[in-house]
Amino acid sequence: MTDTPDYYAILRVRPDASQQEISRAYRALMRSHHPDMDGPAAPEGELLRIMQAFSVLRDPERRAAYDRQQAASAPTVIPVRKSAGRTRTSGHTIRVTPVRWESGPWA
Repeated sequence: MTDTPDYYAILRVRPDASQQEISRAYRALMRSHHPDMDGPAAPEGELLRIMQAFSVLRDPERRAAYDRQQAASAPTVIPVRKSAGRTRTSGHTIRVTPVRWESGPWA
């Protein structure tokens, strides 16, 4: 697992976003989190995370390297095929076996 933050999630854009969409998202987030604006204060370090995400995603070379790193660190999904054998209709199975009669005081 990687310690690199998800820059797309920080800027609230899709991974296939254009440069224009990334710039718009950056400016909107900076405007809404700016300390001079009236509103709730941004969490500690939030502005730095936004600026770091934008600095990586605005440069095509750094963005491509970031995308490759994210793809390499993503967990590998292995498809599982269900067998075409018996299918279970319910969670409980009743098994019937031959009954053996025993002699004893109860017989």
